Amino acid sequence: MTNVTEGMSSQIERDARSQHMDRGVKPSKIALGVIIGRTSEFFDFFVFGLASVLVFPRFLFPMDDALTGTLYSFAIFSLAFVARPIGSWLFMRIDRLYGRGAKLTSALFLLGFSTAAMAFLPGYDAVGFFAVWFLCVLRFLQGLALGGAWDGLASLLALNAPPNKRGWYAMMAQLGAPIGLVLACALFAYIMWALPAEDFITWGWRYPFFVAFAINVVALFARLRLVTTAEFGSLLDRDELKPSRIRDTLRSNGPTVVLGAFTPLASYALFHLVTIFPISWVVLYTNHSPVRFLLVLLLGAIISTVTILLSGVLADRIGRRPLLAVTAALIGIGSFLAPFFFKGGIVNEDGIVLAGFALLGLSFGQASGALASNFSRVHRYTGAAVTSDWAWLIGAGFAPLVALGLCARFGLIAVGAYLLSGAICTLVALYFNRQFHDD
Repeated sequence: MTNVTEGMSSQIERDARSQHMDRGVKPSKIALGVIIGRTSEFFDFFVFGLASVLVFPRFLFPMDDALTGTLYSFAIFSLAFVARPIGSWLFMRIDRLYGRGAKLTSALFLLGFSTAAMAFLPGYDAVGFFAVWFLCVLRFLQGLALGGAWDGLASLLALNAPPNKRGWYAMMAQLGAPIGLVLACALFAYIMWALPAEDFITWGWRYPFFVAFAINVVALFARLRLVTTAEFGSLLDRDELKPSRIRDTLRSNGPTVVLGAFTPLASYALFHLVTIFPISWVVLYTNHSPVRFLLVLLLGAIISTVTILLSGVLADRIGRRPLLAVTAALIGIGSFLAPFFFKGGIVNEDGIVLAGFALLGLSFGQASGALASNFSRVHRYTGAAVTSDWAWLIGAGFAPLVALGLCARFGLIAVGAYLLSGAICTLVALYFNRQFHDD
């Protein structure tokens, strides 16, 4: 029965692709579809992250102080990263049985449903601790869907790009992160500015979650269009986009998965330490307006967009591995110096965050799928997905929770030490990866 279903789904997708053969799709259009898809994922991500600081501590944990409530919110935030590897396994099975279209449709609808359902979340005052459990379940479902939404095109777009343009194509999918952050920050800043504080906590915060569902629908159609392109079909025919069993992938490519998970650690840790963590620090430890700092984050996202583009140019000139090594070293140096500069009054939190965004773009632009070319062709798709899941889990999933906990207990110097450990892990992974394809 499995073989029959698999054959039917594959034939349906082949027929759909054949209808588009005559039109063809340029790589730039494929890249645009990838950017749209990543933007929807990161918008969902940032909407929840910002709500974890601005809404959930008061809405779900009114009995606790602000710091404790935020730590609880960050613990819930981490659930999606725990669920991602499970989602990859589940939806890859759907892919093998029913085809890529069924996988993406079900994953993105699950993502849209779980995100939109958060907009109807009752508060602690209405249902007590059940509200917390409802949010935990929905956040876990988000993680499952994010694992299933992986399409592998971020890495494969770079691998199939012209030899002198691989860095440029590799960074394109990463543009979805700053675009998603700009949209989320702008939306939250406007709503918080336009509404009284009580109205925002009661109902105003729900609107971004509805917007996230609408963006997911657009992303769904953009990705489904990719499935039916001739280019996508040729990749399928070369076994570069066919999911293999995770067990087989780990057995044959285990060391590459481990190295690939640790290679972007510095970038992914910095990712959360300049986006989600600083807004919590500002809310808890300063008198600055959250709306004002949301605009700082928005400016930082624009800066990182520019440096992500620059990373593509630099990677094509000096190679991706040297660029990742240099940026990891700079992240390590910055993690050591920034707390002292801040304490000494040389720079304020705005300057640190904006400088962090500039450095983040250079690193993050080349961090995705950095070791994809090391996987054997038959395991490349699954290997890249599993590596991405574990990289985000290890490097970013618990970063806001750990950073805020360390900051509360030991001060900002401990946050710098945490980021320094990520930079060291990246440098060690790059050193030991002898088979890195320096493209």
